[in-house]
Amino acid sequence: MVDSPLLQCRRGRVIPHLVDTVLLASAMWLAFTSHQYPFKDDWLTAKLGGLVLYIFLGALALRHGRTKSQRVLAFVTALAVFGWIVSVAVSRQPQGFLRTLL
Repeated sequence: MVDSPLLQCRRGRVIPHLVDTVLLASAMWLAFTSHQYPFKDDWLTAKLGGLVLYIFLGALALRHGRTKSQRVLAFVTALAVFGWIVSVAVSRQPQGFLRTLL
């Protein structure tokens, strides 16, 4: 949010892609080894969809947001999505913490 010059260097452009790749690969590996598969287990499908949304929002917050307010909104929303992903993982309910709010 402070327009860091690190975002312009090569490492700053490559590391987010590596992190996203590791996140997706570890999600697929964990699903395979635990014999719990997306589209079979609702909570895992929700968690994987949340992970994709989190990655999209992170990209928007770090690079693709046109204005600073869009980047800040994407960052805050990504944090909320991350919290929801954790609550889905802990509760094994597709609604996660939203279940108590609804």
